[in-house]
Amino acid sequence: MKKWLIYSGATIVALILLVTAVGVVYETMGRSRAAREFPPQGKLVDIGGRRMQLDCRGSGSPTVVFEAGLDMNGSLSWSAVHDEVAKTTRACAYSRAGIMWSDPSDGPQNAKTIAEDLHAVLAKAGERPPYVLAGHSLGGPYIMTYTKYYGPEVAGLVFVDASHPDQVQRFNAVTTYSPSSMLPMIKAGVALAWAGAVRATPMASQGAPRQPPRAVQAMAAYAPTSLGAMLKEMESVDLTLAEAGTIRQLGNRPVFVLTSMLPLPDEALAALKLTAEQGRQYKEVWKALHDEEASWSSDSRHQLVADAGHYIQFERPDIVVEAVRAVVGSVRAQH
Repeated sequence: MKKWLIYSGATIVALILLVTAVGVVYETMGRSRAAREFPPQGKLVDIGGRRMQLDCRGSGSPTVVFEAGLDMNGSLSWSAVHDEVAKTTRACAYSRAGIMWSDPSDGPQNAKTIAEDLHAVLAKAGERPPYVLAGHSLGGPYIMTYTKYYGPEVAGLVFVDASHPDQVQRFNAVTTYSPSSMLPMIKAGVALAWAGAVRATPMASQGAPRQPPRAVQAMAAYAPTSLGAMLKEMESVDLTLAEAGTIRQLGNRPVFVLTSMLPLPDEALAALKLTAEQGRQYKEVWKALHDEEASWSSDSRHQLVADAGHYIQFERPDIVVEAVRAVVGSVRAQH
């Protein structure tokens, strides 16, 4: 019996080592393939010991700067609208620290540090204000924070189904669900990414509705390294929202707010643990929050988008392009 136990234990250890070794090789090959098949779009800009990916296209002023939401798409979050906007003016998309092609940061990833990084990469790349900032989801609080610290550079803003500083408290009236419930699973993925755990997970390759397939493939290829950076941003969401909440006046800067009013799909209702009626209430709270965002400027427009979900830039890219062009036009008229 004792010999059998020793043999069984040794077999289990050997299997674990074998699976781990296979996972490491799988992940190493995956990262090599990602670098080969999906090289950086635009250029890598050194901001002082770290490089950040910045993809600027077109010409003209003001320069539109795109800020992605809390995901792993980086600059590719705007792949369906980037070229169209660049036909009108200079348009820059970038990937935050640790996302896609950008080097990770050792420090925290909150609204202030992200604003500092964006300011540094634009300056080092030789891009010049005035800027029109376009932010999706959590990108909304990020561009508000940029405006707080670098206000003279910001001439206009576009909020694409953007987060609101008070959304957590306001949604508590409808649901007690918190995105923080996902943290343990994401932390486990980050801890095991080196062994291929993230790359082998189907969720890593799931994009947003109507997201260009090439962008989904690139995002999935870099997911094992991007996930850790996304986790750092998730852990700082409360601080980010609080920071963004300290600025709610944009003066007469042109502002365009886009709000998704497509009813929540069944899978989203299930994830949020909402009934269909609570889902309707959730969207009404979302609209009210966006009404407030539109009130932050004396020159604002608010458009409800009935046929698009959260990623309006993929589902209705034409509407996002029109909103950005409208703000660019208003900025040009002011100058």
